[in-house]
Amino acid sequence: MPDYFNWIKAWHIISMVCWFAAIFYLPRLFVYHAMSEDKISQERFAVMERKLYRGIMTPAMIATWAFGLWMVVLGWDVYKSQGWLHAKLTLVVLLSAYHGACGFYRKKLMDNPQFKSHVFWRWFNEIPVFALVAIVILVVVKPF
Repeated sequence: MPDYFNWIKAWHIISMVCWFAAIFYLPRLFVYHAMSEDKISQERFAVMERKLYRGIMTPAMIATWAFGLWMVVLGWDVYKSQGWLHAKLTLVVLLSAYHGACGFYRKKLMDNPQFKSHVFWRWFNEIPVFALVAIVILVVVKPF
């Protein structure tokens, strides 16, 4: 691996942490948005959700993918036969789909804050926890 590989890995981890922070917080905002009853609160949550999704969550996802793929390209000879990486990438693709669902739901909430209950959003908020646990175990333990 090149000397700068650990720098790429560090930026990958930093961007991943930012992505997960946002991906945990946005659905929590959905909970509060769905529970809000006045127009001012609903508009405030819509602005917060938009800024979080566009200003932090999406750039962090793009950076996570960019640094991750850069590492895979640099280490392809080592990584190509390692099953843990294939499993991790599958989970990251699914997490990216979750990210897209958050964007879809964000727009739906602007038009109808009560189209899903706050209970739905509380459960929806738990999904990325499973991805995070599995991804960290795959990367650290490398079970296959």
